[in-house]
Amino acid sequence: MLDLRFSDDELRERRDHIETFIQDVVADAGADGAVLGLSGGVDSTTTAYLAASALGTENLRGLVLPAEVSSDGNMSDAERVAEDLGIEYDVVEIEPIVDALVDAVPGSDRDQTAVGNTRARVRGVINYYVANEENRVVLGTGNRAEALTGYYTKYGDQAVDCNPIGNLYKQQVRQLAKHLGAPEDLAEKQATAELWADQTDEDELGLDYDTIDAILALHVDGDLSPAATERALDVDRDAVTEVRELYEASKHKRAMPPAPADPTP
Repeated sequence: MLDLRFSDDELRERRDHIETFIQDVVADAGADGAVLGLSGGVDSTTTAYLAASALGTENLRGLVLPAEVSSDGNMSDAERVAEDLGIEYDVVEIEPIVDALVDAVPGSDRDQTAVGNTRARVRGVINYYVANEENRVVLGTGNRAEALTGYYTKYGDQAVDCNPIGNLYKQQVRQLAKHLGAPEDLAEKQATAELWADQTDEDELGLDYDTIDAILALHVDGDLSPAATERALDVDRDAVTEVRELYEASKHKRAMPPAPADPTP
């Protein structure tokens, strides 16, 4: 598959660029630091390492926000990241909040997707509550592959002030995690949003991240045609079509909510 990894010099330059970006976001907001939701996955781990270096551990607050579908292993990994970095963190169980919200809706049938998205949105609310109380910004953990395929909850895990790793493909995030000194098992960990039981990103998307990254790089970000992308990567046309359709269908997630144009005089 397509090798999107940086050279050593590029990797150091990218790290410095992202850390400066984090510093600028906090300074421009007149904030005292940042809040970061920790999931135990490679994206939040990489963002935590970058933010701790950019802001200092005393200016980064971690939040571990487990739901009833969260695995003990992932939550343990999230706490491990905070403890390894030496950042202050709290654990807040979100399921009672989710249950109260869902139970308040008359006739709710607890649709799996609706409840899963609600978990993501409750996490966003908690992140912002802490950020408001402590004059902090909320750091997102979304990567470029997620952004371009729409693989996130609108007003949920992307209810954030910035995405420090938002211009990196998943393959590059894993490379940067290792460069930053994150544990190998977290850098290579299977991705899951844990919005419901036994969910994994790649099962839900239907493709592995290396394939998604490559198709995005050549066909969506790049200018290769579907046929040329198929030949270059030796993948089925269906895979190229699927990634393109994910990109097109999720455009609304990457834009401000629309308003009607002014009427013609």
